[in-house]
Amino acid sequence: MKGSEKYRAVPAEEKGIHIINIKAIEEIGYVQPESVLLDSLSTDQDSACKYGLYFRDGRRKVDYILAYHFKKASGTRTPSRRVYQNDAVSGARSTKENRQLPGKGGDAEAAVPEPQMDYYEDDKRFRREEYEGNLIEAGLELEKDEDTKLHGVGFVKIHAPWNVLCREAEFLKLKMPTKKMYQINQAHGCMQKLHSVIQKITEPIQPKVAGSKLQTTKHLSYPFSREKQHLFDLSNKDSFFDSKTRSTVVYEILKRTTCTKAKYSMGITSLLANGVYNAAYPLHDGDYEGENVDLNDRKLLCEEWASYGAFYKYQPIDLVRKYFGEKVGLYFAWLGVYTQMLIPASIVGIIVFLYGCATVDENIPSMEMCDQSYNITMCPLCDKTCSYWKMSSACATARASHLFDNPATVFFSVFMALWAATFMEHWKRRQMRLNYRWDLTGFEEVEGTVKDHPRAEYEAKVLQKSLKKERKNKETEKEKLNWRDRFPAYATNFVSIIFMIGLTFAIVFGVIIYRISTAAALAMSSSPSARSNVRVTVTATAVIINLVVILILDEVYGCIARWLTQIEVPKTDKSFEERMIFKAFLLKFVNAYTPIFYVAFFKGRFVGRPGDYVYIFHSFRMEECAPGGCLMELCIQLSIIMLGKQLIQNNLFEIGIPKMKKFIRYIKSKRQNYLDHDEHTKKKQRYEMDYNLEPFAGLTPEYMEMIIQFGFVTLFVASFPLAPLFALLNNIIEIRLDAKKFITELRRPLAVRAKDIGIWYNILRGVGKFAVIINAFVISFTSDFIPRLVYLYMYSPDGTMHGFVNHTLSSFNVSDFRSGMEPSGQQEIGYLVEICRYKDYREPPWAENKYEISKDFWAVLAARLAFVIVFQNLVMFMSDFVDWIIPDIPKDISEQIHKEKVLMVEVFMKEEQGKLQLLETWKDYEKNKEENCNNHSPKLSRSQRGSAASRHSYHVDV
Repeated sequence: MKGSEKYRAVPAEEKGIHIINIKAIEEIGYVQPESVLLDSLSTDQDSACKYGLYFRDGRRKVDYILAYHFKKASGTRTPSRRVYQNDAVSGARSTKENRQLPGKGGDAEAAVPEPQMDYYEDDKRFRREEYEGNLIEAGLELEKDEDTKLHGVGFVKIHAPWNVLCREAEFLKLKMPTKKMYQINQAHGCMQKLHSVIQKITEPIQPKVAGSKLQTTKHLSYPFSREKQHLFDLSNKDSFFDSKTRSTVVYEILKRTTCTKAKYSMGITSLLANGVYNAAYPLHDGDYEGENVDLNDRKLLCEEWASYGAFYKYQPIDLVRKYFGEKVGLYFAWLGVYTQMLIPASIVGIIVFLYGCATVDENIPSMEMCDQSYNITMCPLCDKTCSYWKMSSACATARASHLFDNPATVFFSVFMALWAATFMEHWKRRQMRLNYRWDLTGFEEVEGTVKDHPRAEYEAKVLQKSLKKERKNKETEKEKLNWRDRFPAYATNFVSIIFMIGLTFAIVFGVIIYRISTAAALAMSSSPSARSNVRVTVTATAVIINLVVILILDEVYGCIARWLTQIEVPKTDKSFEERMIFKAFLLKFVNAYTPIFYVAFFKGRFVGRPGDYVYIFHSFRMEECAPGGCLMELCIQLSIIMLGKQLIQNNLFEIGIPKMKKFIRYIKSKRQNYLDHDEHTKKKQRYEMDYNLEPFAGLTPEYMEMIIQFGFVTLFVASFPLAPLFALLNNIIEIRLDAKKFITELRRPLAVRAKDIGIWYNILRGVGKFAVIINAFVISFTSDFIPRLVYLYMYSPDGTMHGFVNHTLSSFNVSDFRSGMEPSGQQEIGYLVEICRYKDYREPPWAENKYEISKDFWAVLAARLAFVIVFQNLVMFMSDFVDWIIPDIPKDISEQIHKEKVLMVEVFMKEEQGKLQLLETWKDYEKNKEENCNNHSPKLSRSQRGSAASRHSYHVDV
């Protein structure tokens, strides 16, 4: 045997071989020179193992990676490669029997004593060895690598052999395709022609991946069973379980395998939390860029999915699910359905906006406001320093308000409420189709059999409680956390959430103070341009401040929600995720929408009247709406916050921060390679490259930004009909941006089975229902739609809108100003003012109850409340009707599911019939044989008859 082959990684087939002390062999003289040994770990083996995708033997695939830190002494070389085998469990656990393979240190390495390690590092090393030994007992095969380009980082490569995969697949009840195939029901007649036409039209926008075309046949799936392996196509065992399934199986073993020390049972989650291992992840399939790179699923996804040039194509959802698992696949499928549904909403929104543009010159109220012949003198906007002003100066604001405040916006609000209901129903149907295609239709029945493992923090808390009770009562029964243990955390959660919501309100109140004080300061300015642009300047700067605060608090609230959930110590990961999502959504919802709610429902409501204004801190007067109403300012606020969040937070942060982190890691890697010249030319293994990627942080941030955007699209759509269009443009980029991040910037996430999007669906339904109420109040109280209707049908003398502006303005006698609050001069208006006008429904100064609320106000208020009730109930009824009339499960899918059940029963019936026929055949054979024996030798002995009967019994058993 050559020296280069003698010390390669031990293959799985060679049983009973241990790695022993190399130094002792060298002393005997059986080892080749050092240069030959170095060749055994050079490029040949690296290419054979495809640079980390396989074990060193080039045959066993790496299914999972555990990474850990270790201290490397300056005068020694660490073990370069170490192999654990199932037949060497005792050797794997013993540091004496598991010696290192020779590295670049040669004889000098063995001569240097092992460095003294501190207790903490020594404890972690012992825990790793115990845990890895337990993994070997569970059937996994391990191989270590500590001689890497990442200094101080070691890797444990894990391979699941065939028998382990079969055992775990049966335990997890994984549905696998059988040999049996059946025909999928196809449409007939006109529907078939329609489908073929649609398929031809959409062919250019289909991704060029396998399975993108319409399938006519499907494999019958059945939960894997070792007793029924003959049902499955096992001709190629290497590809029967794909990489996603293999990593899922290994992770299930990692979760339930523990190492025990001082009565503390630690699984992989606990080991990661305590720093014993610092990363655990499945490997990507290979490189995604380069000319000589073999075609793999990752490269295919990068070309057909994560490329910005493919923005017009459908997503290859089946391939995404195959590579990342059902949970990630469902997120991108939901995002795709949401983006598609935004197309009709965007078209209708554009039509509504164009209708406002087309009718702006026909709008009588805005024409009256722009008509200078009316010569309406308005009351000052601030005390002392502000002068009277003419209503015609607000002409531009009035005309712009009509673009978003017209009868078409009411129709658009109803349309968007029905759109939200249709979107939810369409997603449920789409989700059911995916469940059928991905063999998840029976997932809810089997998910209860595989219980979620407790989280590491929960186990630690239970251990702490058990130890306390054991000291007192000497009892060792298993404990669990009750409400008394969690009460301090619940109280902290309640107080913290109330404090955070109060902080958000306080910041919004601070911005209100800024708006009022800035408006007063600009009104006193000596510059005419500053005085004329007060409202525009204040609104723009205040919205930008709100946007910056929202972006900062979003990040803070995300961290706080995670911390509040951690101190609750939920038992399972699912419970932890749901609680954290609820807290984060509550805080971020309040943070994003509080400034908008203020403009929509509170600004201009508590102003008072001239001579009796409402003041803050006895000096700042509450701000008023523009003469054309607050809807225009609401539109500005909503558009800037929505576009700013999408541009800065969703896109710039998602692109910039990962790129910056990647650049920093690249610089560090360059420095390390510069310091270590002998490893500069060595190519990194796959697990080293994946270790440098960002860890997968879950789908919560991705869903959260889309849910907040969904709120912008539905909640205040009456004030901003172009919101669906901007959301559509953002999502087209967002899909490819997220895809590129998943493929190139993140470690491969663990494939998690899921049949729906979980708690996010309930949040979406809640936002959709809440949107109906909000839009009803926006139309009633923020816009002038209801006052116009009331005037048109109750007060208009000629049945038109002529005189509406004058009807909405009240009169004030300037002699009733408080002393010191009247305008200092009237030189700007050019004439003496005796009566000024202000927007409100109050009695005139010559009436008996002057300045009291008039009956017109109560008539408009009653109409507004009536509209809210009618609009809300009508739209809710229509939404529920849409929900009822559209079935959750498509008819063809329900038929296919029923067909699968019938076919599976037929398969098992045929199998039983085959067994019975085989049994009958053996019976007939034995009977004929016995008759032949009786004819030739009628006088059988008793022992011979007994032996024939036993043979017959044996064959029947067989």
